[in-house]
Amino acid sequence: MNVLSVENAHKSFGLKPLIVDITFGLAKGDKVAIVGRNGAGKSTLLKMIGGKETLDKGVIAIHKSCTVGYLEQEPQLPSGKTVLEAALSYRPDIAKAVLLYDKAIQTGDNDMLSEALTQMDTLQAWEFEEKAKRILDKLGLTHLTQEVQHLSGGQQRRIALAGILLQEPDLLLLDEPTNHLDLDMIEWLENTLQQSNQTILFITHDRYFLDAVANSILELEQGKVQVYKAVYNEYLERKALEEEAKSASLDKVTNTLRKEAEWMRRQPKARGTKAKYRIDAFHSMESKKDQLMQGSQGNVELGVTTTRMGNKILEVHHLFKRYDEKVIFHDFSYTFRRMEKLGIIGSNGSGKSTLLNIITEKIKPDAGSIVVGETIRFGYYTQKGLSFKSGQKVIDIVTDIAEQFKGSDGENVSASNLLKKFLFEPARQYEIVDKLSGGEKKRLHLLTVLARNPNFLILDEPTNDLDLQTLSVLEDFLQNFKGCLMVVSHDRYFMDNLVDHLLVFEGNGVLKEFPGNYTDYRNATAEEMASLPDMNAVKSVEKKNQESSTVPSSKKKLSFQEQREYEQLLSDIEQLELEKKTLTEALSSGLTHEKLLSTSKTLETIEASLESKTSRWLELEERNS
Repeated sequence: MNVLSVENAHKSFGLKPLIVDITFGLAKGDKVAIVGRNGAGKSTLLKMIGGKETLDKGVIAIHKSCTVGYLEQEPQLPSGKTVLEAALSYRPDIAKAVLLYDKAIQTGDNDMLSEALTQMDTLQAWEFEEKAKRILDKLGLTHLTQEVQHLSGGQQRRIALAGILLQEPDLLLLDEPTNHLDLDMIEWLENTLQQSNQTILFITHDRYFLDAVANSILELEQGKVQVYKAVYNEYLERKALEEEAKSASLDKVTNTLRKEAEWMRRQPKARGTKAKYRIDAFHSMESKKDQLMQGSQGNVELGVTTTRMGNKILEVHHLFKRYDEKVIFHDFSYTFRRMEKLGIIGSNGSGKSTLLNIITEKIKPDAGSIVVGETIRFGYYTQKGLSFKSGQKVIDIVTDIAEQFKGSDGENVSASNLLKKFLFEPARQYEIVDKLSGGEKKRLHLLTVLARNPNFLILDEPTNDLDLQTLSVLEDFLQNFKGCLMVVSHDRYFMDNLVDHLLVFEGNGVLKEFPGNYTDYRNATAEEMASLPDMNAVKSVEKKNQESSTVPSSKKKLSFQEQREYEQLLSDIEQLELEKKTLTEALSSGLTHEKLLSTSKTLETIEASLESKTSRWLELEERNS
């Protein structure tokens, strides 16, 4: 079944055509990633499909039987609702049935109860609230009674993601779904979408996520689309071959044009008709060259110098920091070495950005000291992004730093030429910054950081909203960077490519150094957890028993909904135990490396689900006895 059809869709902003008469379709179960440069129109295309942006011309048709869920970059949540209410609001039919059931129980109205039971059965709503809580928990949203207007933009975005997953739409549109998720959340979402039968069209900068989820690539370039029925790695190989062929064609056309131009110059002005075919061929070849040139947009050039670094770099001595009852650091000390490339990981809110802000003296520690070497020049790329005045032009942002910059070859580079290296053409340099896409603003922010010639780079989530080409060039630059690097990122591929060791925020003020990149750390953690699978379940049950011993002895009788849940849990636990046994046996049967990793991940998910369901069953069992 064709879920989505896009025919001759066209969109311009002012005189600039952004999307030019594109046509493509998605079948049921397709999982397609949109790739392209910042400003190419990726988010605009999703907005048009999601009904948030109008077309200038063309048709976008979604099958009449299909429902659509759309995660925007900045979703709007209903003010005054709690976290749980906001998530449930994405399925108003089920939320209404649950409220009716609760009201019937409270009032004892049998007619209302009968109607509520019918609705709940029809909508299969019995486990909906528990499912919502599980998804919110996976996304780090545990304070369910908080009102959404008091939460950060990242937290609100996670609520929207939870709500859209609860919708279970036939067509899922996701604009940068991994933004504001920590690494565990990304891996959970990745696994969820892999197992889904939904049709998914998404934009992401996370290459591991892209490669794991997408089975096709939709490339948006120069306003046109091309669909590749391939996973990301295969797409890159095919794209490289295409670029190689295009480059060879361009060289051939250029050489021929050079000869023909010389012939044209030698001809008298009053040419005879016999040579007309050759003149027409010359002009046709010029047109072909222009088309080939348009397809070759070039890459960002990060050609900037690095300030010389002395022997003393940066020392952190006995750092303490807490916010109310939450401990961020407890007696943390660290000494940086020359050319060090350190990755920082930990759950959202664990204190990663706090450490960066203390090092750069944006905030002060409760105790301890930071000693910075005399030659150290920080370059700090923050999550807050670029700071600019309303109405300020792109060129003004750069000239406010300097008119001339020192390039990596030692030559002076003008502000305009530096912007060109970062893919801001002259006409674009005089645009108002407000009109740039999110990715273009990030690229401009990166330029302002590197233009100051730092020798100690601190990057806080640098990969968010950057296009894949810019990310690749940034990685190359950082691999050859002759200074120190501290990076906080949820992009696993980026971390694996750059860092040689990690600083892990484990919570409660504990920081642990790990020698290796992110994948090394994840594999080591998985091995450690696999060796103690039953201890975690034991601890969880013990904790539950301790908590229950402090609760007053009066027991609430199970509601009808809880009784159903109690019975279903027994069946679920039995099934999970069988699956766990099968996977455990498979792990010792000589699997390939890829299959081993995949099976280990699935086993982790099953063990976590088993632990959660067992704890819930014990709680209901105690109340039922």
